[in-house]
Amino acid sequence: MFRFIMSRLLVVVAVALTLSVVAFFLLNLAVDPAQAIAGEEADLLEIEQIRQRYGFDRPLITRYFEWFSGVLHGDFGVSYYWNKPVGELLLERLPETITLALMSLSVTILVAIPLGCAAALNPNTFIDRMALGVAVSAQAIPNFWLGLMLIILLAVIYPIFPVSGDKTLYHFILPAIVLGASSVPPVMRLMRTGLLEVMNADYIRTARSKGYYGWRLLLRHSLRNALLPVVSVLAVQLGHKFGGSVITESVFAINGLGRLALESILGADIPTVQILVFVFAFTFLALNLLADILNAYLDPRLRT
Repeated sequence: MFRFIMSRLLVVVAVALTLSVVAFFLLNLAVDPAQAIAGEEADLLEIEQIRQRYGFDRPLITRYFEWFSGVLHGDFGVSYYWNKPVGELLLERLPETITLALMSLSVTILVAIPLGCAAALNPNTFIDRMALGVAVSAQAIPNFWLGLMLIILLAVIYPIFPVSGDKTLYHFILPAIVLGASSVPPVMRLMRTGLLEVMNADYIRTARSKGYYGWRLLLRHSLRNALLPVVSVLAVQLGHKFGGSVITESVFAINGLGRLALESILGADIPTVQILVFVFAFTFLALNLLADILNAYLDPRLRT
C-alpha cells in the first residue's frame, strides 16, 4: 500500500510542476504585466519604468523560479488589481467555494445514487427510463440558464430562497442545486452500470438463494462493490466544482474563488490568476489521489 501511495504521489507532483510551468509562461506571454499595472492610458515611458521596477524585463525562466520559490514559502505575490497579497484574497474567498462545492456534491450524491440504484433494480422499465431521462435533462441544461430559472421561480415568483449572496447556508441552496445537477448524469449512469454488472456475480446469486432481494440485497451485498468506480468519479466531480464554479458564483453573486478568477481575468491580474490555476489544478490532482487511495483500500486488487 505504501508503494502504491508513493507512486501516485510522484505522479501528482510531476503533473503539478508541469502545470505551474505551463500556466506561468502562457499567462506572462499572453498579457504584458507592466501594461496591466500601468493601465490602458499609460504611455511607453511609464510602462517601461514599471517593467524595470517590478523586474518584468528579466527572463521568464528567472521570474518563474522566483515565483515558484515564493509559492513554496507561502508568498503568493501581490495582486495588481486589488493591491493586496494574493494569499489574503484566497483566504477571504476560499470558505465560500468550499461550502458551495461540498453542498453541490451532496446534491449530486442524494440525487444520482438513489436514481442509479432504482434504475438498476428495475432495468428496462418505466423507472429506468425516467431515471435516464432525468440524467439526460440535467446534462443538457446549461448551468447559467438553470440558475436564472431557479432565481425567477424560487426567489422572485415564489420567494422561498434568497436571490443572491453568501451570508448564510440558506443562500447556498439554489447554487448548490445548479452546480450539483451537472454532475448527476455521469454518477447516475455509472451507478446503474456498476450495479447491473455486480448483480450478475456469483455471490449475488448465492445471496438470492438465501432470500435476499430488492433493496435489501442491494444494501447488504451489491452496493459496496458497485461504489468503487463511483468514488473516483465523485472525487473528479468535486475537483470540477472547485474550479468550475465561475458561472454559478457569478450568477448568484457568491464571493468565492470562481468569481475571483473571473474578476482577475477581466482585470488582467496575472499573480492572482496564476495562483488560482495552480490551486484548482492541485486540488483536482489531490482529490484524484485520495480517490485512488480509497479505491485501493476498498479493493486490494488495485494495489498491484
